[in-house]
Amino acid sequence: MSGASLTATPGITSDAAATSTDATAPGKSHYVVLDGLRGVAALMVVLFHTFEAYADGDPTRQIINHGYLAVDFFFLLSGFVIAYAYDDRWGRMGKREFYLRRLIRLQPMVVLGSLVGAALFYLQAGELFPRIAATPVWQMLLVMLLGCTLLPLPKQFDIRGWDEIHPLNGPAWSLFYEYVANMAYALVLRRLSARALTVFAALAAALLLEVALLGPRRDLIGGWSLDAAGVHVGFARLCYPFLAGMLLMRSGWRLHHRHAFAISAALLIVALALPRLGDTPHHWTNGLYDAGCVLLLFPLVVALGAGDKAATGRSVRIARFFGDLSFPLYITHYPLIYVYTAWVVDRKVPPRIGVPVGAALVVAAVAMAYASLKLYDEPLRRWLSRRLLRHLGR
Repeated sequence: MSGASLTATPGITSDAAATSTDATAPGKSHYVVLDGLRGVAALMVVLFHTFEAYADGDPTRQIINHGYLAVDFFFLLSGFVIAYAYDDRWGRMGKREFYLRRLIRLQPMVVLGSLVGAALFYLQAGELFPRIAATPVWQMLLVMLLGCTLLPLPKQFDIRGWDEIHPLNGPAWSLFYEYVANMAYALVLRRLSARALTVFAALAAALLLEVALLGPRRDLIGGWSLDAAGVHVGFARLCYPFLAGMLLMRSGWRLHHRHAFAISAALLIVALALPRLGDTPHHWTNGLYDAGCVLLLFPLVVALGAGDKAATGRSVRIARFFGDLSFPLYITHYPLIYVYTAWVVDRKVPPRIGVPVGAALVVAAVAMAYASLKLYDEPLRRWLSRRLLRHLGR
């Protein structure tokens, strides 16, 4: 299981901001290539989760094998984008406004993801999820309401059996860590010098290496459980990428290429799709690969994407479409994955039947995400922005 933290860049003008991936931080030009990379990675997450149904818990059998690293890539993008959008606003903007803007950006889709998870919950009952059939409706509804708040749920609320802090919509775990990072930025990180950020990033890199190379899995999978091991992995995956993203933005280091979107998207797809490394399921070489992607490759990809800020043409239209779709796709697709995985595992569906259905699931997930974006997310965020930010004079 994997998830990702998806935040977006501000719009070019007030009109564009109303329909861009972030209507809550207008007034700055758009890193449209970074938006596109976010969307590409979100689609890779959906493919990764779809193929998991046939892996039977064996990492060497997993197709789109390193799709879980999209989480770490999203945290890196988040650090870059948050620093870009808000570093120069403090003084004119207080913490209250910052928190409101982040809530308006993220919370509507968090709520919808919990509602979708509740709507599809009982369709997943069977041998894979035996707790579902024994879960009363009132308990499921309570978990749904708590999921709408994004508060992490202890294991007493685990109505599925996968130790998720959000059992109706597992990937919401990374949005919880996104909120933690946003609060840390507003309270502390925005005030730190480049030297201080570098020191903390180095310490965070050591923590990430410890999990990747010395952890029991020899990878960076995990973070969705509310226990010592889950929190350990969650913070290891959050801290370095977010801090590195902030440092990358403030450093001004960019790589310029007229085909930036195509090249950076190809690098990202290959990195997320490579097979498991090593001759055993938990070989240290896989952990070294995971760490190398997060520590070195992903910053390179973001620097390349950020270097084409004035991109034009067909690639921009493609990037903008994927960027707009990225967060709705990520936060609503997993309830469909629960249903599909339960069907494949419980009925022992062969690939010749399951793969076409999985392809249809991906199409359905994209369609649901697009409908959610246009019919719910964008209109609601515009309304919330007018109601909640008007009195702040923004």
